[in-house]
Amino acid sequence: MKLGSLIPALIAANVAQALHFYIDTDETKCFYEELPKDTIAVGKYEAYEWNSKQEDYVPADNLKIEITVDETFDNNHRVVSQKNAPTGQFTFTSYDSGEHKFCLTPRHTDWSKRARHRVFFDLVIGDAKPLVDSKRTGDINFLTQKSNELVKKLQEIRREQSLFREREAAFRDVSESVNYRTVKWTILQVVVLVATCAWQLTYLKTFFVKQKVV
Repeated sequence: MKLGSLIPALIAANVAQALHFYIDTDETKCFYEELPKDTIAVGKYEAYEWNSKQEDYVPADNLKIEITVDETFDNNHRVVSQKNAPTGQFTFTSYDSGEHKFCLTPRHTDWSKRARHRVFFDLVIGDAKPLVDSKRTGDINFLTQKSNELVKKLQEIRREQSLFREREAAFRDVSESVNYRTVKWTILQVVVLVATCAWQLTYLKTFFVKQKVV
């Protein structure tokens, strides 16, 4: 693949997720997303409050959005904690791969009673590494380094697969040997038992004949 054709592919690799939901004041809504390591996540949100006079969801000056992002794979380690305006965005970079929990909570800045809110939330996920420019030698070196790392990882995976196959073959041989010995020992026990029974019957018959019982 040419480097020139790689740039659009990297741009297209960014993932965007958009949704909207309804929630009450001081209620928390959470979403879960798997993020790779070194990934930029940009969350954009808009929150509106129900106005009974206008019978519609409108912007509210006394509204704030509390945003938290936790790493569920690391004992819910918090990486983002913000309290922003009803409309805005937040950005962070994932330092480890795993599931992240995004939570949004609308809160009033005064003593207003609870209300109903409509929240729009967009999550854009992309690689934190810089896009590749075919005119810069550093980017080509970066791609070469990453390609070499991938080749090494593939070689390690193949070695592990070969090791697993060898262990599986050895385990299969041991299992077949144990099964063969078990069947052989069972047959030997049956033969010995039958022979013992036959000998006992013959001995008893001879004993009773000598004693003139039969």
